[in-house]
Amino acid sequence: MAHIELGNDDPGIRGLMRYRPLTAGPLSDLAETLLRADNSLTRGERELIAATVSRGNECTFCGNFHATIAAVELGVDDLAEAPRSAKMTALLVIADKVRVSGQSVLDEDVAAARAAGATDEEIHDTVLIAAAFCMYNRYVDGLGTWASTDVGDYLPSAKHISVVGYR
Repeated sequence: MAHIELGNDDPGIRGLMRYRPLTAGPLSDLAETLLRADNSLTRGERELIAATVSRGNECTFCGNFHATIAAVELGVDDLAEAPRSAKMTALLVIADKVRVSGQSVLDEDVAAARAAGATDEEIHDTVLIAAAFCMYNRYVDGLGTWASTDVGDYLPSAKHISVVGYR
């Protein structure tokens, strides 16, 4: 049960967006831009960043949902099976440091990402995705929304998002 009366039974951020459509639009637009707009990082890689941050923040809904979308986008049944390039590994290190504190990201982390082939734009987008998902995670968990622990429950919505997006 959420901390406030949402007037719906939708899980996680979906329930919050139905409750407050005024803020749902900009939040959906941000997710669409960060995770689906044209980018040198694939949609699957960007969803992996979102999932990594969300799982690190122990946000059940966002962690499971974005891990499922990432798996769909990357064409694997289990995200653990997804191949990770040296560039993606370096970007995930940066994302996890942003999750803890933006000030945790060091020059050496950025240099390692560049050495692995990351562009400045990819580093920028990784930091922004990580920061945004800290906000989304705190929004979902701060209002006590419910989330299924069965990752299979996320697959239909993940497939839908993979096709039509967040708007």
